[in-house]
Amino acid sequence: MSDLKSRFEEAVANSKTLSERPDNPTLLKIYALYKQATEGDNEGDKPGFTDIVARAKWDAWNKLEGSSADEAMQQYIDLIESLRG
Repeated sequence: MSDLKSRFEEAVANSKTLSERPDNPTLLKIYALYKQATEGDNEGDKPGFTDIVARAKWDAWNKLEGSSADEAMQQYIDLIESLRG
């Protein structure tokens, strides 16, 4: 396993033990970076405007289109580390 992958998995574990819950924009960024790192570009259909949460998640992930898994993993690691202080 690559060093980046192991650091990413450690950051995922650390994201579940943050001392404070991040604000909603930060949570969306965490979600989007995780999805981009693990699944790649968003291929799903855009949710309807009545499903606000699903739409926000879809939009956040879709903004990362074209980012490599390695880029998303590194950004995820950096974000979680910044939240841990």
